[in-house]
Amino acid sequence: MQCKMLAAERLQKLQELVSSSTKEELIWINGYLSGLVSNGHAKPNTIEPTSNGNGATAHTTVKKITLVFGTETGNSKRVATQLAAVAKKNGIVTKLAGLDQYRYTDLLKEDYFFVVISTQGEGEPPVGAKKFYDQLYQQELALTHLKYSVLALGDTSYPLYCKTGIDVDAQLHKMGGKRLVPLQKCDVDYEDEALEWFEQVVKKLGNEQLPAVAATETAITKKSTGRKFYEGSITNNINLNDRGSNKQTFHIEISAKEDVAYEAGDAIAIIPVNKKIIVDHIIRTTGIDSKLVITTSKATATVEELLTNQLNICYLLASTIKKYAAIVQQEIPDVRMDLVDLLRIYPLKDKEQFVQVIQLLSPISPRLYSISSSPTAHGRQEIHLTVSRHSFRVKEEQRFGLCSDFLGELPVGTELSFYIHKNKSFRLPAGEKDIIMIGPGTGIAPFRSFLAERDASAAMGKNWFFFGEQHFITDFLYQAEMQQYLSTGVLSKISLAFSRDQQEKIYVQQRMLEHAEELFQWIENGAYVYLSGTRDPMSRDVEHTLMKIIEEEGRKTAEEAHKYLQHLKDAGRYEKDVY
Repeated sequence: MQCKMLAAERLQKLQELVSSSTKEELIWINGYLSGLVSNGHAKPNTIEPTSNGNGATAHTTVKKITLVFGTETGNSKRVATQLAAVAKKNGIVTKLAGLDQYRYTDLLKEDYFFVVISTQGEGEPPVGAKKFYDQLYQQELALTHLKYSVLALGDTSYPLYCKTGIDVDAQLHKMGGKRLVPLQKCDVDYEDEALEWFEQVVKKLGNEQLPAVAATETAITKKSTGRKFYEGSITNNINLNDRGSNKQTFHIEISAKEDVAYEAGDAIAIIPVNKKIIVDHIIRTTGIDSKLVITTSKATATVEELLTNQLNICYLLASTIKKYAAIVQQEIPDVRMDLVDLLRIYPLKDKEQFVQVIQLLSPISPRLYSISSSPTAHGRQEIHLTVSRHSFRVKEEQRFGLCSDFLGELPVGTELSFYIHKNKSFRLPAGEKDIIMIGPGTGIAPFRSFLAERDASAAMGKNWFFFGEQHFITDFLYQAEMQQYLSTGVLSKISLAFSRDQQEKIYVQQRMLEHAEELFQWIENGAYVYLSGTRDPMSRDVEHTLMKIIEEEGRKTAEEAHKYLQHLKDAGRYEKDVY
């Protein structure tokens, strides 16, 4: 029976609201209206939230906030989405947006602005947030009306911990923004801290008549990260490349002393040590006593111990070199170099100066490698890695990456410690789903894990793998395994690109274009797409090719193709593990 108390237009609006609301929202609406009726009047400027779970009910005078995220692996987006749900349950209308889509000048229109952002590599913003990050420094706005807070995700094992979040917080404050709550820095186990930070945000939003939190750059105290280190030993270390190859790619097997909590798609973190020959050379050059005990910000140990196991002496950060220049009082170009070269080109005055240098060196950062084994197929006490020995030249002298060189030279029986870096945004879908894997070079690592897992779990979905390297004969990594998977039907299809086996270089992008119609049909039918390998230029070229295929095969405009790909990302059907 139609209600006679409401005009048709207002009744239609009510019905539209009810039909578009979730069960939880309907419960809240019911409680809200009951409260208004019992009080005898409405409160037009206040939104009453739901109970917080312990019987208490928060109150907020704020109607709307903007919550943005900058992400590379998906963690920041996942956190921001969870926090938006919390805000919604507390009656706060939340505009959720990625910084790759957010218009910078819209900051002038915001009243309450909250940022969840991660830090990549050596203090860099996520790719999708770089434009926004750069504009913060290049285009200052008058933000005296803005109240904000920043949640920074990072890893304390790295020297520039949470740098992007720290920078965003500082720039917003510099332009006049007022911190509603202080900057919150989070380590790799961030879930609890993120929720605590947002609880403070909600409480402050509910008490806006009170003075805002005093501006400060001191982070809220963090709890212990709970990172678990495992002990293991090398049981196998072989070069996968055949004789005559330009590359060295090591298949390394580690036997752990206990079960390791990891899933297909995760990475292992290893902290390398510096070579003894280089450490000895530095000690001889500076004349310092190798047994002298020195205290740094991270450890107290002998010079030899610090230089071998604790401090980074390779490819020093630009910020470290600037501090070195201040000690020697010389102009040093804005370049990166090893400590050995720095000491040779810009020598120190005495041993006392080298003590200062030791105290400014950053800790050795852990290196992450995608795990290429499967817990179901290989067991939880066996971890496989696929590591390419990184080489480069400095003034015609060949140098090697610290950790890849370290791992490649480890003999069988060597003991080492490691921890697992969870990659929750790079996971296999349900067994009946089809997957497309694009992983040239060592990008094959997580896909070897995926295929072993799908095989061991008898997954029914189809698997298509795009792989590329320089030469078929010398560089087809795990060739026998891939051929076996193909013959047994685990691999439904494999597309290979060996760039140097013909005059014209061929890469996986060309193979994708050759199979464009079928590739797009797989995606249309619900396949999940995964990309692994080097970020530049491979991952960018592959994504550009994927966009082109969607545009041409899907008969879409460039804008429609972009939205299509974004939809795949939002649905978790396009995931990247790039480095």
